Amino acid sequence: MWGNKMISPTLATSYTRESKPDSWNLKKVLLIFCMGFSAWAYQTALPPPPRMVGSPGGPSITSPRIKLRDGRHLSYIESGVSKDTAKYKLIFIHGFNLNKYHHPFSATASPALVEELGVYFVAIDRPGYGESDPDPKRTVKSLAFDIEELADHLNLGPKFYVAGYSMGGQVVWSCLKYIPHRLAGAVLIAPGINFWWPHLPLNLTNEAFSRQLPQDQWSLRVAHYLPWLSYWWNTQKWFPSFSIIDGNHAILSPPDIEASSKLFGGMNRDQLQVMLSQPRQQGEFESLHRDLNIGFGKWDFDPMDLENPFPNNNGSVHLWQGEKDLIVPVTLQRYIAHQLPWIKYHELTNTGHFIAFADGVIDSILKELLTKKN
Repeated sequence: MWGNKMISPTLATSYTRESKPDSWNLKKVLLIFCMGFSAWAYQTALPPPPRMVGSPGGPSITSPRIKLRDGRHLSYIESGVSKDTAKYKLIFIHGFNLNKYHHPFSATASPALVEELGVYFVAIDRPGYGESDPDPKRTVKSLAFDIEELADHLNLGPKFYVAGYSMGGQVVWSCLKYIPHRLAGAVLIAPGINFWWPHLPLNLTNEAFSRQLPQDQWSLRVAHYLPWLSYWWNTQKWFPSFSIIDGNHAILSPPDIEASSKLFGGMNRDQLQVMLSQPRQQGEFESLHRDLNIGFGKWDFDPMDLENPFPNNNGSVHLWQGEKDLIVPVTLQRYIAHQLPWIKYHELTNTGHFIAFADGVIDSILKELLTKKN
């Protein structure tokens, strides 16, 4: 009915035919816009080359490095007791937007306890961070073999301990998968969780993901589904990028704010600038953006499929998690620990993501790992 008149079939057909081109034109415009935007974004998504350490105009080399089989260099620092007299040797792997100097075993462990136990520590810069060369072929698997090569170069012996914090904890999962025969024990401290690991239940994952900051939800989706767009997404100014890159402290819980004030409060402005800039000094893509792409991309294994690396109780694996962690969801961490009953799970109340730097925690980690019977 059109007013008081009935539309004839012929007229109705003419209206229908006239409406389709308009609809198709709109679709064409949207398609052309999307194609143009994608082409533009792809061009602007190409990151600049990294500022290689030791190259002309690049950052200086200030700490020891080993040369790996593929020609890359891996930077490290040593602390604790002498390697030659050590009873235990532990490799520490830093987290996102950090480097080898953000080393809780060196910064917060009791010197008396370290001496009593006889622990030697070596902390590395992960590829692309600090003074370690970028690895354009980096995968979930590759850093486990870099760590094994470092251990052999430093003559750490047939077995050694590994500990990883935050996204460095994801590397510990890789060590448990690919080099379990080289491990004397392992510690995961608030290890990063990939929301796309297949065995995580959908209801828990959706609930935990929804609690992330909206800007982080989008950044993680880009890293997972469109990794080639990560550089553009985290450098463009139209939308907020990943909160840690953005410097948005809304992701920090009250215990984390307190811990960070203790950690950085004693530094002057120049010291703080060096501490914060050094992880990214070769460029944000090779450090931060590649980290996101690998950590939240498609893995070739699910940690919940791992088998106990110490079936004869000749070692142990510990997972430490803060109850107030807003970055790594405690609900998912509990689920993972429940699925792997051979993991010794430690959850601390009134502690957030900076659990590794909270008072007394590293001492507790060392005691549980090295003095308790498995």
